[in-house]
Amino acid sequence: MKLIKRILIGALVVLVVLVVGVTGLIVGDSVLGAQATDFTNVTYTASDGTILHGYLAEPAGEGPFPGVLMVHEWWGLNSEIVELADALVAEGYVVLAPDTYRGASTSLVPRALFLRLTVPEDRVDDDMLRAFDYLAGLDNVDADRIGVMGFCYGGGVALRHGILNPRIAATINLYGDRVTDPRAFGALLEPDAGPLLGIFGAQDAQIPVSSVEAFREALATAGVTHTITIYDGVGHAFVQPDLLDQPGAPREAWEQILAFLAEALG
Repeated sequence: MKLIKRILIGALVVLVVLVVGVTGLIVGDSVLGAQATDFTNVTYTASDGTILHGYLAEPAGEGPFPGVLMVHEWWGLNSEIVELADALVAEGYVVLAPDTYRGASTSLVPRALFLRLTVPEDRVDDDMLRAFDYLAGLDNVDADRIGVMGFCYGGGVALRHGILNPRIAATINLYGDRVTDPRAFGALLEPDAGPLLGIFGAQDAQIPVSSVEAFREALATAGVTHTITIYDGVGHAFVQPDLLDQPGAPREAWEQILAFLAEALG
């Protein structure tokens, strides 16, 4: 009995140390780590009056150009999203990467998970509508040719935005949340709705291929114009800016994105 008691006390101590340690990392990162505003250069206003931030990248010339809303991963707005936005600008798009976490950015998995699970979806969806309004209101943007794309957490946000906003002309979900109810595609069910592209990895430990196939089936049943591609040999979050100029699935996926946007927004 005494041995069992000692084991339980020891396990409790280890658990407390782990919780305190992880909490300390999260708090330290939130205070001393990077902030999303380190990577933003424009502001606009939320429905509740909060000043929202985003990274805006524009090609040279007067336009009007097609526009793209690019939503960050669960890490928050960071330098990788800035690089991807700049890569898309080189193709002739005005890109706005909104900060949907309202300031938070991290490189720590525990805090990223915390942010992902605690950010209010309704608030994010409303902030995305304000981001669309800001982008559509720019003089060099053609408001009828605006798409939305996102990565991981941002893929789900992009899908929800395409469902909520009938003015979106193209939706791209990179390894984000899926919808499997054919009745739940909202604005994507409109006769003149823009197409949807889904990109996933066959070895994604977070997203089973079966769930991607269920997503594909729901889109087909609903009559949504779509393309779903599952890339072999890669897992989650495989489209990274430092891999776009190398042979392999990341570059192939990026080229597929460019072709899709050119057809949908061109």
